[in-house]
Order: sequence, then structure tokens, then C-alpha cells
Amino acid sequence: MQSTYQHLIDLNDYPVEWWNKIVELGADIYEHPGRYTHACDGKVMATLFYEPSTRTQMSFQAAMIRVGGSIIGFDNPATSSVSKGENLKDTTKIVSNYADLLVIRHPSAGSARVAALSADCPVINAGDGGHLHPTQTLTDMLTLRMEKGRLSGLTVGLCGDLINGRTVHSLCKALSCYPDNHFILISTPELRLPFYIKDIITANGGTYEEMSSLDDAMGKLDVLYMTRIQQERFASREEYLAQKDTYVLTKEKMKHGKSDLIVLHPLPRLDEIEIAVDNDPRAMYFKQAQYGMYVRMALIMTILDQNRPSKLLVGKTHPGVQCQNPACITRTEPGLPHSFRGEGTTLECEYCDERLLLEH
Repeated sequence: MQSTYQHLIDLNDYPVEWWNKIVELGADIYEHPGRYTHACDGKVMATLFYEPSTRTQMSFQAAMIRVGGSIIGFDNPATSSVSKGENLKDTTKIVSNYADLLVIRHPSAGSARVAALSADCPVINAGDGGHLHPTQTLTDMLTLRMEKGRLSGLTVGLCGDLINGRTVHSLCKALSCYPDNHFILISTPELRLPFYIKDIITANGGTYEEMSSLDDAMGKLDVLYMTRIQQERFASREEYLAQKDTYVLTKEKMKHGKSDLIVLHPLPRLDEIEIAVDNDPRAMYFKQAQYGMYVRMALIMTILDQNRPSKLLVGKTHPGVQCQNPACITRTEPGLPHSFRGEGTTLECEYCDERLLLEH
């Protein structure tokens, strides 16, 4: 299915050259913000946040205001018609009539793609469950561009909840498209990076290794990307408590890192980074959040300025076949075509990227 509008659902829908354009524009806005004060005068952005957010929501709102636009939307579905049972398609269809751009965060994987299927304006994915978070990835890329001076030739450690971490998934997919990047995946066996992300890394020419010890990895890293163990992604509190304190970055551990190491975190943090680490000049997570506003200014301007259509569904349906991922939007949103990429016995859900092996 093709849309009239240009959306940002997954960074990998765009070529690397487009990512570079956004990052370079974000860098220019950071250095010369006054040039862009009226870039989006008269435009309206709607934010539909079905999950709590501080940085992503406020940075999008601040970004739109700083380029001259205005904002509408909700940050709590309980205060909208969603609380009355309105489905995502209807909410998106209605709100997109009021706005020039729609930004959505939703707990179900594939929800942003579903929103784009019915929206009458461009849609930006601000996080769809544990699946993808492309604007955080652009934030991370601008941070690397500004603080490391490059997006290639890096050893990147990713630590914590790698199975549910949408920021981790998006970053791995993106950075593996740049040459000579190596990933050190630091997690417990239960929280390892999904196989399909590992396959993307190797298919793009990147390399990775898996470790269970943060201490052993520290001296190898150019970048350490810490993540929160996400209670909301676990089936029970007991499972969460069994994992939550496994990885904590301390001042002592920082002593083993390179002098030019930078530490990133998509935030919010709980106790996975000791407060004392904040005073280390290599701790870059608060500045990283600031860069997020500038890269979202660049993204808003770019999306509103393009009108080439997006291909939202390129696969096909198979009689009787449904996605088995319990977090997929197809499990809760009525009327969706169950569309899959691939042929033969291996299919991939177009909404959440979950693999499905068919029996012969």
C-alpha cells in the first residue's frame, strides 16, 4: 500500500544519504539556531502519546515551536476518545485532519505504520513499543557527529535490556550501515539482542560480539550506550526484579574506560548509571537529550518540505497466517491486513518485523 505522504516509520526506509542530510542540518541548526526561527510558520504538529514521555514529547514540542509552528495533541489517552474505545485508525484519521504533521508514540509494535495507513498528513514514529525509535537514533547520530566527529570506525558497547530496547534496535540497524563499526552486546542471556537485529548487523557488513560483563568490555569502547531495564516490557514484576540491578555504571568502572569514551543513555535512567558519573566529562547523556531537539527541528523541516509518497506495505497476506508476536499491533487493532515480507517457509511481519516459520 502506498501513501500520498512521506513518513518516518523506520530509518531504514531511507538511504544513508538522507540520514546524513538530517544530521548535518541538525548540526547547522545547533550552531545557527536563529536562521531557522520561521522555517515552519503557520504549520501545526499533532502529538499522540499513548505512553509516558518527557524528552521525546517535549523535545518535539520545543522543536516545532522553535521553527515557528504550533502544537496540538494529547499525552494521556485517558483524556481522549481512546478511553471510550476508539481504535488507532479512527483517532489518527480525525487528528490528521487538524494538523500538517502527526507524531505518535504507542506501546504496540508497528503502530506508527498503522497510523500512517490512515493519516491525511505525514507521520513520524516517536517509538512503537519495544520495536523502533528512529528519532532517538537520529539524536544518537547527531551526538556522535558532534562529540566523536564520525559515524564510522567505532566500537559501540550496548548494555542492559537489549531484547526490549527499541533505541538499541534502531541504533544497531543504523550504525551497521556505516563502515567498520563493531558492536559489543553486553547483557544477560534473557535480555540478548533479537536474532533479526544481529542478522541485519552482519548483512550490512558490521560485526558484533556478545559479553555478559560490563567491566570486561569497558576498555574496548569508543561509545557506551547504557539502557534502562524496562519494567513495562516484562510479563511480571518478578521477572523484572531478577534483572534490574545486573548492570550499573559506576565511577570505579569509568576508570577503565578510554579517555575519549562517551557515555550515552536514551533516558530516563533509574539506577543503572551512578549519579556520581554525571560529573565525568565523558558522560554525554544530558547533552545528548539537548541534541535531540535540534535533530527533531531538522526532521520536522525536512518531512514538511517533501511530498514524495511512501510505500507502507510491500508484502502480501497469506490465508490463515497471523503474526505471533503478542506485542504486535495486529493483535489489537481491527481490520488490518496481515501483511508479510518474504517467501517460502520464512515470513516477516511488515508491522513488527517478527519472523514466522511456516510448517511444510
